[in-house]
Amino acid sequence: MPRTRLLAALLVALTFVAACGDDDDTADGPPTAETTPGAGSSGFPVTIESEGGTWTLASPPQRVVSLSPTATEILFAIGAGDQVVAVDALSSYPPEAPVTELSGYDPNIEALTAYEPDLVVIANDANDLVAGLTALDVPVLVSTAPGDIESGYAEMAELGVATGRADETAEVIASMRAEVDAALAAAPDVSVRVYHELDETYFSASSFGFIGAVYAAMGAENIADDADADRTGFPQLTEEYIVEADPELIVITDAASYGAADVAARPGWQEVTAVREGKVVAVDADIASRWGPRLPQFITAVADALPSVTAPTS
Repeated sequence: MPRTRLLAALLVALTFVAACGDDDDTADGPPTAETTPGAGSSGFPVTIESEGGTWTLASPPQRVVSLSPTATEILFAIGAGDQVVAVDALSSYPPEAPVTELSGYDPNIEALTAYEPDLVVIANDANDLVAGLTALDVPVLVSTAPGDIESGYAEMAELGVATGRADETAEVIASMRAEVDAALAAAPDVSVRVYHELDETYFSASSFGFIGAVYAAMGAENIADDADADRTGFPQLTEEYIVEADPELIVITDAASYGAADVAARPGWQEVTAVREGKVVAVDADIASRWGPRLPQFITAVADALPSVTAPTS
């Protein structure tokens, strides 16, 4: 079952796990997170399945290592923070996360296993980390970036089941869904050509990833979509392509080494509508690049910028 179709099944699984008690029936959940026969009141043992393989956890993990900033935020949001013993160097939120020098991009298995993890959460399989952890019988959950808003909820539910935080996760998902729906409902529905720039090499966010999905939900026209034939969600554009597409709103992040004035000073960009009209907006890099409970803040930031695009320039 594709991840984009998992949410409903996962939420059913969460509800079942919370109520199953000592029932011998198995939960009718998806292959990514399911209870096993004879599960106790906590829902354990549970079987988790991802690109990292299939693992049966006898009890909630108590020494979780996260090499994914997105997963780190989610783990703390769902109440599993006390189970996290180490996170990677880029996991800057929340402040209480136990940040280390571990890297998710260039992981060192010896440094990682020094924390004696009983569950490792990663965003991608760099340096054949999955094979290395599997050889050591360390459970690993690959929690990839969601392709859209709905599959993001499924990623959260998956982490909730794996850490024994099913009830808490269901509550967080319900609250977050309400906040996201409210933020989208309050956003203006305007057909604006938008370009979301991820870095100075012109990687962008198309509608085939969760960042671009926010713009699509607001009715905006994403100039990166036509360049993302493989639907990766993050195509690399060229200056010529961007200028020709003539975005009316350009969104950059505050973590970039440049600002709106630098974008405006790029040769040939002076005739781009967003530059000419002063519609280059910087948003919080962490909020704009990580799926998680702070997504409503990103939606609000973009929504606040949209009315100015259609307003006449004084």
